[in-house]
Amino acid sequence: MTAKEKPQIEILFSGADIERRNTELAEEIAADLGQDILVIAVLKGSFVFAADLIRALHYAGVRPQIDFMALSSYGDKKISSGTVVITRDIVDTVKGRKVLLIDDILESGRTMNFATKDLLARGAETVKTCLMLDKKGKRVNNFEADFVGFDCPDLFVIGYGLDFAHYYRELPYIGYIVNG
Repeated sequence: MTAKEKPQIEILFSGADIERRNTELAEEIAADLGQDILVIAVLKGSFVFAADLIRALHYAGVRPQIDFMALSSYGDKKISSGTVVITRDIVDTVKGRKVLLIDDILESGRTMNFATKDLLARGAETVKTCLMLDKKGKRVNNFEADFVGFDCPDLFVIGYGLDFAHYYRELPYIGYIVNG
């Protein structure tokens, strides 16, 4: 099956489930980090989750500043090299700041481990991580996220920012392709 063909998609987490969990996450984050934080969203996959979570943080009383970074361990390959590189860096300074690093899915742990250490080395007061999905069975190190939306089964998931060949990021839910 190619990405352009219409797949059959099974929903794992509905839009309502995601909205409810984002509200809960925002309350947890506000209680832990307080009002003044710098949110750094890892592109591209986290942009939908980050946008919704930032709005939920507003309603939880947080006044976040927002920046973006892009990280890669794939380059132009389909298999990770194991080495993470910054392909788009943040603009804001992290020195002395409470940072919330947001990404879409935690699998190997390499990317979040790299980014957390990098931001702490730049002088961040603290770096907490928030992931929409956690695939614990894929971990290659002992990295654990501070905040997690949902535990995810070992499936190739799409929607809510997650893609298949750059398609399906727009889906308002998280699902997987059944006939793929």
